[in-house]
Amino acid sequence: MDKPTYNELLDAGVHFGHLKRKWNPKMQPYIFMERKGIHIIDLNRTSECLERAGRAMKQLAKSGRKIMFVATKKQSKDIIQSAANSVGMPYVTERWLGGMMTNFSTIRRSVKKMNNIDRMLADGTLTSVTKKERLTLTRERDKLEKVLGGIAGLNRLPHAVFLVDIMHEHLALAEAQRLGLKTFGMVDTNSDPNLVDFPIPANDDASKSIRIITKYVTECIREGLEERRKSKEEVESSAKA
Repeated sequence: MDKPTYNELLDAGVHFGHLKRKWNPKMQPYIFMERKGIHIIDLNRTSECLERAGRAMKQLAKSGRKIMFVATKKQSKDIIQSAANSVGMPYVTERWLGGMMTNFSTIRRSVKKMNNIDRMLADGTLTSVTKKERLTLTRERDKLEKVLGGIAGLNRLPHAVFLVDIMHEHLALAEAQRLGLKTFGMVDTNSDPNLVDFPIPANDDASKSIRIITKYVTECIREGLEERRKSKEEVESSAKA
C-alpha cells in the first residue's frame, strides 16, 4: 500500500492544527510552524509516523490479532465503521461504555442478550407474546445494537486500539493503557502524543483528514490479512503434499 503523498495530505487538510493557545507543548516535535495563530503540523513527520503505524498494524493483522477502531465524533463515525467492517475489525462509533474492555465479561453478556433477542425474533419464539412485549424487546435490541453492534463478533479482548482523537476518546485510551494493549491514535496539536504507542500527527476534526489516514492504515491491515491467508494456504498445501 502506497502512503499518501505530501500533496494528498495537504489537500486533505491533515496539516491544520488547533489555535496556538490550545496547543500541548509535547506536540512541538510535530509542529512545522504557526500561521495566523494556528499551528501547522509537519506533514513529513505525519508521513513517517503513518508508515510506522501502518507497518505495526499490518504485522498485527498478519498474526491474527484484532485491532479495535474507536471514533465517536460525528464526522468520523461513518468513516470508521465502514473501514473497520471492510477488514473485519471490531469498532465503537457510539458512546463508549465504561468498562467496555476492563469489564469485558459483562459487555459480552449484553452482546449475548442482543444475539438471543435476534434469535427469538427470527425463529418465531416470540409468537406467543403480546405486540407490546415484542415492541419492547425490539427496542431493547436496537438500543444494544447501536452501542454494541460493532463488537458483536468479538469473543476476546482486542490486541490493539486505533483512536481518532485521543483526547475525545480518553476513556477508551485509559482502558487500553490499563490492559496493556497497543495503542494507535491520530493526535492533533492539542494532544499529548506520548500517551499512545504509535502517534499519527494529524488534523483529527476534518472528515477528509480522518478519511485519508484511516484509509491507509486500513489498507495496511488488509495487506496483513492477505499475507496471513496466503501463508495458511501454503501450509495446507504442504500438509497435503
